[in-house]
Amino acid sequence: MSSTDERSLARRVLQGDRDAFGEIVHRHQKAVFNASYHVLGNVHDAEDATQEAFIRAYQFFDKFDVNRPLAPWLIRIAINVCMNRVKGQKSASGLNEESTPLPDLSPSPELQTIIRDRDEIVRYELNRLPVRYRIVIELRHFQELSYEEIAKELKRPLSDIKSDLFRARKLLAERLKDLG
Repeated sequence: MSSTDERSLARRVLQGDRDAFGEIVHRHQKAVFNASYHVLGNVHDAEDATQEAFIRAYQFFDKFDVNRPLAPWLIRIAINVCMNRVKGQKSASGLNEESTPLPDLSPSPELQTIIRDRDEIVRYELNRLPVRYRIVIELRHFQELSYEEIAKELKRPLSDIKSDLFRARKLLAERLKDLG
């Protein structure tokens, strides 16, 4: 989708066109869900957070700058929703076996099994990280934000973000060293 198409949709939403917002949801729901899933660690919570993120986006759409891309704005809303949910919980959610999506691969069943098992282990270990580490990993590696953007988004010093990323990567590497 071109940026012109997105701007057109955004302008239509600002004029009260609900169908245009429905199209935005349709185009961006997978990315918003994936961001939520990476932070929360299970499908049910990620679905709830995704829905809440789109509700908030609709409520505050008048604050969106139509000259900017929609995806980063929507994903940041989702990350904020997830952070609020995590803050409200005493302990982080674990990995639910039913929530682990199978990779969409067409090679051999053996290769599919190997990749699925590896991905489950990585997902499991990501979900075992402290929440503050999971969030910076999500923003840096899955949403591809710069260190400065992460610091601004989380309202934390840049040095804390760099430190958390270093520690998260080190901890994850230690836990995954047997995978090769």
